[in-house]
Amino acid sequence: MRIDCAAYVDGQRREFDPATMTLDDDVVGDGFVWLGLRMPDEAELQQGMDSLGISGMSALDVLTPHARPVLTVEGPVVQLVLRTAAYEDRNETIALGEMTMLVGPRSVLTIRHGQASELSSARAALEADPDRLLLGPAAVVAAVVNVVIDGYGPALDGFENDVVEVERDVFSDSIRQPVQRLYKLKREVRRMIVAIDSLDDPLARLIRVRGSHMPAPILHDLNEASDQLDRAVTRAHSLSGLLDAALTASLTQISVRQNDDMRKISAWVAMAAVPTMVAGIYGMNFENMPELEWAIGYPVVLGATGVAVGLLYRQFKKSGWL
Repeated sequence: MRIDCAAYVDGQRREFDPATMTLDDDVVGDGFVWLGLRMPDEAELQQGMDSLGISGMSALDVLTPHARPVLTVEGPVVQLVLRTAAYEDRNETIALGEMTMLVGPRSVLTIRHGQASELSSARAALEADPDRLLLGPAAVVAAVVNVVIDGYGPALDGFENDVVEVERDVFSDSIRQPVQRLYKLKREVRRMIVAIDSLDDPLARLIRVRGSHMPAPILHDLNEASDQLDRAVTRAHSLSGLLDAALTASLTQISVRQNDDMRKISAWVAMAAVPTMVAGIYGMNFENMPELEWAIGYPVVLGATGVAVGLLYRQFKKSGWL
């Protein structure tokens, strides 16, 4: 689906229809065209690539999902694949998407998959800054990279809120430990780390390979984005470490409570063994048992049994088993 498309000449927006117009039309002049698509099919993407003069790669290859960010240079065309991220608090999952940029000398084609990192605000900000648009397609590249990396912050905020909450549950007085929730959060954080940590290399390569052809303000913005990415990755690793510590503490709590339960069970079994032993002896029906003839034999046996159980209970209570 086409989100927006426009030509930018002398820092001003001009309408551009990729279905009927090409870069050779007079409307483009010395400017460039930015076409934004969201989840296009192969035919729609191919039409957009043809209208922008992007060749040397197939639409099918561009639409193939990528597990990690990728930078590919095919002649004058640069393909940069970024992973977008949005945190779904209701399910406590990370929704990873994909942002692909095909950048030519006079064109930029952005392809978005997923709900995160909408570019409408970035386009509006650029259109409000004609001097920025005069810097060419590189200005769009820097704006898109910043939007994607900025989106990592709210996603990490969502993770952090749930991590703090589950850590509080670990050390609460509740009998149930949130082990399953901890494992789920750990898995989701790991997915995000894989997606964003691997962006560092393509971004560094972009700066290294194309930096000499970029205006100084754009190069500065990309370096700032790289620093922001490093901070996001560090923060994600910190959350992962916090979850590891919480998981270890939770398993330790479970082990301690199991030991406490086993001691309580052992104590009650030991106390129950006394009357069980007495009942077992008298159940053998021996005839030569003098106390059978005593009037107070039965109360004495019961009393002695109760005293023995009471002494055991006192000792277990004193030692902390009960």
